[in-house]
Amino acid sequence: MQAIIPHITIPNCGEALTFYQEVFGGEIKNTQLADGIEMFKGHEGKYIHAELHVDDRNVFYFVDVFGDAPEKGSQIEISLALESEEEIQHVYQALSKDGKITMELQDTFWNARYAKVVDKYGIPWELNVQKA
Repeated sequence: MQAIIPHITIPNCGEALTFYQEVFGGEIKNTQLADGIEMFKGHEGKYIHAELHVDDRNVFYFVDVFGDAPEKGSQIEISLALESEEEIQHVYQALSKDGKITMELQDTFWNARYAKVVDKYGIPWELNVQKA
């Protein structure tokens, strides 16, 4: 495993990024807006991904709200940056057993394999591995 990263879904993501940067310091990197991406048509100006790099080891991922706002206290998922196809398959199968798959394991437009599951304890997970 490369990293365990908190992934925060929050309305007004750009404003929240600035706030958390003031709190924790660091640098905002790797931002991507919904603009020009067909599947996000109608959500122009919203962030589909942004990162706050507090230091070399600590990173937060952020995303704007698309659709209904999450219930307060439930807007954080744990994102796992995994090492290999074998590792993502193992983690995907293990976490989804007796849990719920909310996004099937699939290829993405950012050249990765990605899935979302909620485990049997109700913890939401994002799984990601970059393709070679």
